[in-house]
Amino acid sequence: MTERVVIPSTFRGPPDSGNGGYVAGVLAKLFADLVGPGNAAVEVTLRAPTPLDKELQVTVTPDTVELWDAQTLIAQALATSLEITVPPAPTYSVAARNTHKSPSFIPNVNPLLPQGTGFHPVCFCCGADVDKQQGLHVYAAPVEGFDGVAAAWRPPLSFADGQGNLPLEVIWAALDCPGQFAYYVDGIRTGLLGRMTGRLLKSVPAAQDLVVTGWCIEIERSKHFAGTALFDSQGELCGYSKQVWIGRRD
Repeated sequence: MTERVVIPSTFRGPPDSGNGGYVAGVLAKLFADLVGPGNAAVEVTLRAPTPLDKELQVTVTPDTVELWDAQTLIAQALATSLEITVPPAPTYSVAARNTHKSPSFIPNVNPLLPQGTGFHPVCFCCGADVDKQQGLHVYAAPVEGFDGVAAAWRPPLSFADGQGNLPLEVIWAALDCPGQFAYYVDGIRTGLLGRMTGRLLKSVPAAQDLVVTGWCIEIERSKHFAGTALFDSQGELCGYSKQVWIGRRD
């Protein structure tokens, strides 16, 4: 079975390719819709940068969903299990007081966009130079008393679905950058997102104050493992992910 999808440029991470979390979320949603949810978690491995504004092929088997650009495998999703320890999150107000410390606001740090604001100026998740209604603006920052980073997040309502909830792919996108930022604030610039395994526990209405957290787990040679999580306005855990960031940049 083959379907087709397009990742619009709105959902970029680097200037010319898709945001890893968003692309992984698209595959996770397709997996749930076309293969069946099976286990509660979906593992998505990103094999190559995702072209923007281009028709891509989705190949479905009984066990996997794959995204292809002609003969290039872009990403693969499969069912798995995911059990990690999620640390309690700071409150929204505490996270909000620290927003200005986020790597999203460091000027002239990205060599691809030397005049841009922040680590990823045009990223759908964390880009400070993205229009207010065209990005998520998840500005994860170090917070006193929390071993990682946290973002006070008010999702743009324009990304809500017909029921007022955040779509799965938007949630996965929001869970993306805080994992990399957890390493960045410790002085480590990781490479690209190579794998993301996510689990959604419940629907997430967009009209509320949310907290997104990220923390370092371990480093194995070139692999940097991180965890991220999303909490609702009541402080309840809505979903979480485990990530593998590949490589390190000077």
